[in-house]
Amino acid sequence: MNQRSGPLVGLKVIELGAIGPVPFAAGYFGDLGADVLRIESPNPGLDLPSRDTSPHLRSRACATLNLRNADDLAVCAELINKADVLLEGFRPGTLERLGLDPRDLCQRNPGLIVGRMTGWGQTGPMADRAGHDINYIAMSGPLAHAARAGQAPVPPINLLGDFGGGAMFLITGVLSALYERSQSGQGQVIDAAMVDGAAYLMMLIYSFRSEGMWRTESGTNLLDTGAPFYDVYETADHKYLAVGCLEPKFYAAFIAGLGLDPAKLPPQHDVTRWPELRALFAATIAGKTRDEWDDIFGETDACATGIRDLVEAATSEHLAQRETFLGSDSAQTDDIPLQPAPAPRFSRTPGQARPRRDFRQGEHALQAWGIDRSSGSETA
Repeated sequence: MNQRSGPLVGLKVIELGAIGPVPFAAGYFGDLGADVLRIESPNPGLDLPSRDTSPHLRSRACATLNLRNADDLAVCAELINKADVLLEGFRPGTLERLGLDPRDLCQRNPGLIVGRMTGWGQTGPMADRAGHDINYIAMSGPLAHAARAGQAPVPPINLLGDFGGGAMFLITGVLSALYERSQSGQGQVIDAAMVDGAAYLMMLIYSFRSEGMWRTESGTNLLDTGAPFYDVYETADHKYLAVGCLEPKFYAAFIAGLGLDPAKLPPQHDVTRWPELRALFAATIAGKTRDEWDDIFGETDACATGIRDLVEAATSEHLAQRETFLGSDSAQTDDIPLQPAPAPRFSRTPGQARPRRDFRQGEHALQAWGIDRSSGSETA
């Protein structure tokens, strides 16, 4: 194996197999250099792809343990004793029922950080209920505002609950606890709930509302397609242009790019005439293709950008030069499929994304952590 690189080299993380935000967080730590071991169930039910090059399982080793088997459970407990961080995404109380109560784990390993990821949280009347991203952002507010006026909300795939409100807050919590540990020497348990994180992501919107700048009716506000200068428009080739020219000077550049006479247009912030302005923008933008508009606006500050899908994004000149993506969408079995590169960028200790196949697996992965089950003993 190539030597790890990244700012988290030396950090040891145990990931108890789950879906959604937990593997995302574990992979992120792995990309940044941590030694991550994923413990998979022999009967996972709904689980992640097992292909060795699956981006969601990159940058860590994997081993299979049945936590309902006493011997396997004991091995898992030993691994946790060696770890800095434990990540789990079971329903509240599951770890305790398995015999892995976080309080006991932290007593045996005083510096352990236990990141507990759930949708509803460890407490509250819905803590034991099932759910998915769409349910969590429905209850916590964001989904209601992902809609045009008079239309049904459109789930923004599973980015806001699973990853924005879930994994990113789990990651932040773990890193914060590790910083605090560097001063106190003590670990702690983190209750990361997607409903909490998704609600927190609405901070700016709550600020707008406190100042009388946001209505609860979706599609009527500055950032929810209510404003014609912050919206999406269809182009001549049935693709789309994203427009976000909020500031006057950016708005002026947009109007100039459209070839419109600003003297003949309604004032930018005259809400009563926004429908008229939107219709004019729509008709004008429909006259050229997405790429033609990109050519027009590419060298300006008009804040108008052609919308690309997940494959097209990798071919963008800007993102290609930054190497924002790795691999290829036409990858064969042994190749690396198209996927995002590690982010953010570090000047001295850059992260590194490595396929799952580059790591020891199964019993070899356990041996790398000092556990050799073939001899029934623990190694140094």
